[in-house]
This record gives sequence, structure tokens and C-alpha cells, in this order.
Amino acid sequence: MLTGLRLSSLGVIGSAEIEPAAGLTAVTGETGAGKTMIVTGLGLLLGGRADAGAVRRGADRAQVEGVFTGLGPVAGRLDELGAETDDGELIVTRRVRSTGGSRAWLGGVPVPLGVLGPITGELATIHGQSEQIRLGTPERQREVLDAAGGPELARALARYRVDFEERRRVVAALDERTRHARERAQEHDMLALGLEEIAAVDPQPGEDARLAVQAERLQGLDDLRMLAASAGHALSGADDGDDDDPGALGLIGRARTQVHRMADTDAQAGPLAAQLDQLAALVQDVAVDLAGYLADLDADPALLETVTGRRAALAGLTRKYGADVDGVLSWARDAAERLRDLSGDDERIEQLRARRAELDAALAERAGRIHALRAAAAERLMRDAGAELAALAMPNARLLLELEPLPEPGPYGADQVRLLFSANPGQSPAPLSRVASGGELSRVRLALEVVLAGGEEGHTFVFDEVDAGIGGQVALEVGRRLKRLAAHAQVIVVTHLAQVAAFADSHLVVTKSTDGRVTSSDVRRVEGAEREAEIARLMAGTASEVALRHARELLARAAEG
Repeated sequence: MLTGLRLSSLGVIGSAEIEPAAGLTAVTGETGAGKTMIVTGLGLLLGGRADAGAVRRGADRAQVEGVFTGLGPVAGRLDELGAETDDGELIVTRRVRSTGGSRAWLGGVPVPLGVLGPITGELATIHGQSEQIRLGTPERQREVLDAAGGPELARALARYRVDFEERRRVVAALDERTRHARERAQEHDMLALGLEEIAAVDPQPGEDARLAVQAERLQGLDDLRMLAASAGHALSGADDGDDDDPGALGLIGRARTQVHRMADTDAQAGPLAAQLDQLAALVQDVAVDLAGYLADLDADPALLETVTGRRAALAGLTRKYGADVDGVLSWARDAAERLRDLSGDDERIEQLRARRAELDAALAERAGRIHALRAAAAERLMRDAGAELAALAMPNARLLLELEPLPEPGPYGADQVRLLFSANPGQSPAPLSRVASGGELSRVRLALEVVLAGGEEGHTFVFDEVDAGIGGQVALEVGRRLKRLAAHAQVIVVTHLAQVAAFADSHLVVTKSTDGRVTSSDVRRVEGAEREAEIARLMAGTASEVALRHARELLARAAEG
């Protein structure tokens, strides 16, 4: 529901603020006063084309701002956009520059028109010759017919869509496997060859890092051997026991002998003797360990060659399959999983073909059920809409909803819906938008909306030119049907007929004024005597006593329904 509309610098309107009420709101005013600017403004909020010529002369931009409630149909999409809603109210803004181009916002979030229109179009609809028509496409005609089918058709369509989406996935998978069979076979062979090469080397996690450390050690083996021998010589002395080269152990031994003699004479030297005993034992242990280290260095002279060869084998794998051995192993795991998928191609293709056949049969059955429900709904809709058209002075009008088979089932069944129309006897039905005049088109839409009104609670309908080419009793019927539609939805009608305006729950009048140079328009709500005067003006062009009396009679008649 539209609860607020602000227009700034749009056409002849400098600034206007409107608060449409629930139910039926009539907008009237003199020719040229700017009534259509209200429709133009709403059209901009619904994603309509921006015309720089609509910007008020002297202004650099026009702005339209609308406040909508009842956001249930679009709540999910608004959440995805991050649009702000305040207590269930959504503010929609559209700006048009005098130099061309426009911008739009939904709940404070800038959006392209391709996003704006589909969302706000779920909240409001404009009917008018110059506006995007609600029944202008086969898709929308199908939606109208499906709405007439009620909950049973909705459930049938939901079940159909589940199977349709699964079939789409099955066909895509089957197409991918069969269309790319050669590529998949080549991929299979490549992966198998890579896995065989990796298995032959049998790399272990982290092996390349460990071998790098070991290779570095082995490559410095001669230096290590020399250093270890030199250190051992410094500790143990000459191998032949030369007294001139006793080593650290020999020198410590001499010191121990002297200090022990001191301790025999002086007890205070006892601790020194003990420390030298510990030092001798420690140096002896180091000398033994060093000798063992040196022996290990000489244990396997071919080990460096083995390590070098192993590293070369691992490097061959890392050049092809990963930055390091762990990367190679990760590639192997992924390749093995992919290989299992590729190896089952023939079996999987047969499974997919069988499932596709099952779904084809199920979809054919469900599409048949949907067709039957649509055919029954079309009969009801044509009958009820025909009765509405007869009351709207189109007794010979024929509205035909034709179901044609699609070349292949689509996401909404196997039917293409076409809305055909003929206004006079002997005239063959043809597409509505091609053969109906502006007035006829408006009345057909009105008739359909009245019939379907119960299905769109809270939706906002805006009618412009719905009363084109009619008057008298027919105009009363138009007003009566707009009132009926307004029992379920918000209806705004721009009209020049008193018979239509009299049925309104709220009446807005657009007035214009001029200072000789610039014409301005304003919008105000009228009630009581002011409303009677406006109804009188619409009927007779003046608020004379006779016209006022007729206006009061018309308002009373409209109030009775």
C-alpha cells in the first residue's frame, strides 16, 4: 500500500505531498492542472523511463519519493539488498536530472532500474495507455490465469517446479558427460598416468624437507670428519702416546695427580681434587661421544648418493604436481577422487538417462493436470470478466484465454497463454493490446482486476484513462467496480468523471495557478462542501445550486453502492 507520495519539481508541480488512503482515492482537476504528474511520479517509482523534459523549468532535477507498506511479497529481496525498512515502511526515491539520466534508491540503498522495477512492481501497478501494462506479455497473462486457478493450481505448479528443476540438473549433468566424453577420457588417462608416477616414487609427507637437511649434512662430510678428528685429538692427544702431545685428558690427568698429592698433605685441597675428578670424567665422556660421531661419519659413504637420487626423484614430482611433496600428495588425493568420478562415466550416464525418462513421464503427467486446471480457470475467468465487461457497456465484448502447447515443457508447464479480445460481433479475437482502444483496454484490465481482486490483498492499483470515452450509467459502473476492487486493494484513479469520483473514499484535487510567467500546481484533499463543489464542477463545469444539488444526489447514490 502507498501511504505517502512527495513530488518535487516534476512538470507543473513545484512541490506536493500526498497521503493516499486505503480504499479508493480519486484524483481530479482541470485539464492541464497536472493530474497526470501523479501517475508520472508513480511510474518513476515503478522503474519507468525517465524523461528529462518532465523536470520543472528552471530546476536542475525532479524528485519523487514514495512510502510503501505491506512489504511481504518483496521482503526477502529487500533483505538481500540491505534496504532499510522503518516499522514495515519502505521509502523509494527516484531523481531525474534536467540534463538527462536518473538515479533510484530502495530503503536508502542505490539500485539500478533493473532491480527497482521488479520489486516495486510487486507492490503497485499502473494502468494507462502510456504506462507499462500489466497484461502486456504472455508471461504476465499466464500469471493472471494461474492466479485465477487458486490454491489447487498453485500446489500443482509447485510440485511441477520441483520435478522440472531436478530434470534441468539431470539434463545438465548428462549433457556435460556426453558432450565432453572425449575430454573426460583424456583427463582420465592423464590423471591415471600422474597417479602411477607418484605411486612409483611413493613420497612421504615432509620427506623433501627432511632429505634437504640430511643432504646438507652429508655434503659437508669431509669438513665434519676433519673437525671431529681435530677435536678428538685435542681431547685425547696423540694416538702414539707422545708425552709432548698429551691432549686435554693428559693435561687434566697431570693436574689431578698434582692436586691429589696436595690433598694428601692439605685437606683444604680436597675439593679441588674432586672437581678435577669430575672434569676428567666429563672430558672422557665427550671424547668417547666424539669418537662415536666420527665413526658414524664413516659408516655409509654411499648415503649421499642415495639421498641425492631420492631428492631428484621427488623434484621430478614437484615440478609437475605441486610446490613440495605435501602439495604432490594433495594433488594425488584430488586426482584419485576425480578419477573415481571419471571411471564411472558409462554407469552414471545410464543412471542419468533413466532418471531423465522418469522425470519426463512425471512432468508430462503434472503438465496435463496443470493444463486441465488452467482450462477450467480460463472458463471461469472469461465468464466472470465477460459479465464485468457487459456492465461496463461492452455487451458484445469477448475475452478469450487461449492455451497453446509449448514446443517443450517450460518451468511453468507445457502451456503458452494468450489473451485475445474482440469488441464487436463478427470480429475475430486478436491479441488484446493490438485490437483494443485505450478505453476498451482500460475497461478490460479493470474487469480482470475486479475478478481477481481477492488474490492480491493490499496491492496498489493506479488507473489513468480508465474512463476514456464513457459516461452516464457506464461511468457509474466503472466507479462501482473500482469501489469493489478497493475492498481488497488500494486503488488510485485519475478521472474527469463525477460518476467515478463520487465512489472514492478519499478525494484529491489538483489545482493550478500562474503569475503570468510560471504555472504551478498543488494537490489538496477535499471533504464535505469542498468535495461537493468539486463533484459539481466535474458534472456541470460550475458549482451552481443546481449542480451542487445533483452532486449531493450523486454522492448519496454512490454511498449506497
